[in-house]
Amino acid sequence: MTRPGGYDAKQRTRGGCRREKKGMVSHMLLDNIRQANDIKKIAEKDYPALAQEIRDFLIRTISETGGHLGSNLGAVELTMALHLALNLPQDKIIWDVGHQSYTHKLLTGRRDGFSTLRKFGGMSGFPKRKESDCDSFDTGHSSTSISAGLGMVKARDIRGEKNTIVSVIGDGSMTGGMAYEALNNASRLETNFIVVLNDNNMSISENVGGVSKYLNSIRTADTYLGLKEGVYNSLHGKSKYGDKVVSQIRRAKSSFKQLVVPGMFFEDMGITYLGPVDGHDIRSMVHMLGEARKIKGAVLVHVITQKGRGYLPAERHPARFHGAEPFDIETGIPSKPKNKANYTDIFSTVMCKLGQRDEDVVAITAAMADGTGLKRFHNMYPERFFDVGIAEEHAVTFAAGLAAGGMKPIVAIYSSFLQRAYDQILHDVCIQNLPVVFAIDRAGLVGSDGETHQGIFDLSYLSSIPNMHIMAPKNKWELSDMVKFAVNFGAPIAIRYPRGEAYDGLKEFRQPISYGQSEAIYEEEDILLLAVGSMVKVAEAVRAQLKDRGYSCSLTNARFVKPIDEQAVSEATKEHRLIVTMEENVLSGGFGERVRAYVDGLDADSRVLNIGIPDEYVEHGNVELLKQEVGIDADSIVKRILAEYIMATAKKA
Repeated sequence: MTRPGGYDAKQRTRGGCRREKKGMVSHMLLDNIRQANDIKKIAEKDYPALAQEIRDFLIRTISETGGHLGSNLGAVELTMALHLALNLPQDKIIWDVGHQSYTHKLLTGRRDGFSTLRKFGGMSGFPKRKESDCDSFDTGHSSTSISAGLGMVKARDIRGEKNTIVSVIGDGSMTGGMAYEALNNASRLETNFIVVLNDNNMSISENVGGVSKYLNSIRTADTYLGLKEGVYNSLHGKSKYGDKVVSQIRRAKSSFKQLVVPGMFFEDMGITYLGPVDGHDIRSMVHMLGEARKIKGAVLVHVITQKGRGYLPAERHPARFHGAEPFDIETGIPSKPKNKANYTDIFSTVMCKLGQRDEDVVAITAAMADGTGLKRFHNMYPERFFDVGIAEEHAVTFAAGLAAGGMKPIVAIYSSFLQRAYDQILHDVCIQNLPVVFAIDRAGLVGSDGETHQGIFDLSYLSSIPNMHIMAPKNKWELSDMVKFAVNFGAPIAIRYPRGEAYDGLKEFRQPISYGQSEAIYEEEDILLLAVGSMVKVAEAVRAQLKDRGYSCSLTNARFVKPIDEQAVSEATKEHRLIVTMEENVLSGGFGERVRAYVDGLDADSRVLNIGIPDEYVEHGNVELLKQEVGIDADSIVKRILAEYIMATAKKA
């Protein structure tokens, strides 16, 4: 039996990847693609085989490196069709988010780069202009491609150029308001601009809201399908003209559909709508893109794809293979299953307990129920859980409304995504001093996703807002205590915690959380390590090295980033020549700057050394390696402390 798109079920293992003898995988067609447009040398009859080779390559490669598998498997034929219909790099493709750009990278001659995918110094998992002139725009966050594409269209027209601009956006990203701001602007165009809606009915979390329902109505269109089949059956075989009429109707089915499917949302906006088209039928998509290029205005091509296509575990569990760790191809199970709970797991558990104890507790996420650990809360208290889609700005103001209505909202969003809602945090939450809790996951360096996902700015941008309070836990028990403290705090408060395994050290240090107070862990003199959140663990290693070298060293867990514990810092200046602040955040506007400013205002001899991330973007790579690169690992910190301490000692002498 052959699946749609040319995939033979007999070739599929339990995992869904084609077997080859002695572990070797042949990519005869892929071998012929060394640069952009080489796909046009492939015979049309070989397109299904090439698509299969691409899937085999992606499954095998990502099983070793990790990466975004489900989205890429679903977009193989779509990407092939775009490369067949366009002439790169003259024509431009802007990928929304960029999770689905792996096939694009293969078809533009970057196959060898996959051995270093998402590794430090290697190929990015997202489009990067510095990587290739076929990557026309850097992406990483959602709902940006239409705005960027429209800007490139206007630049093209002003310069008198004639190339084609295509923005590709997923149905999940279409829930973001920025996409509709761009479409509204694009509706006034009188020159060609193509938007491809890659509709797989699956974002990281289940799509929600009216947009999702509308797209689903187009996908299924029971009224249309039923009417169509009724007409076909009535005419077929009834006369010598019946079959001819049926044939003509089939050729005009797109127009026919538009007559009977209500709404036509995009058409009403002034955007020409074409589709839906089977996203795994290359010939149909190439034809549709050709028709789209003829339109003098903005046109949306609606493409239906299957996320995870060609690999059974990814088809069945698309969320699991969104950002996959290395896995066993046969089973789809991670090669290194986690043995300990991560911070997200801890947050998930405490949220369920809070939901049981307090009926006023509600949870909000922006299309990341699984990623933020709120899926269990959703299952237990569905009436108090709200997934607002990819709409961080709305999530925050929605939470403000809930708080104004007497509820206790907890907004769980990744650090790098919360950046989008800065104005809403300031304007709608903090000016009114509303009791909204921000659970900021993936704070600090996150690793392989790179610049767009590093959560290294939240301490800075949140600290700048009056009425905002900020905490960071040193270990898993403190995260639990902080969430419980925050939910009854009665004012805007944020808790930021890192990605990955939750630290289970320092269990014996669990003083109750008191507003604005730090926690002294080791009290000595001369050198004080004043560490924030995840850096407490690093500070332990720094202290051990300093003790081995004969230095006296205190260690304090800051707990609160805003406000800083002024009393503790003031007392520390009396016994310590050097105060070392440590944070997994950019130095500019961060915790260290606030401590230094306070110490500078005291009549004290203590020097302050700020350890944090320099004023730069941090690329993708292993987190521990990245820490070394930016100088926040234990060895680098010890070297800086020793140099600074010698200077402090010499000055005092």
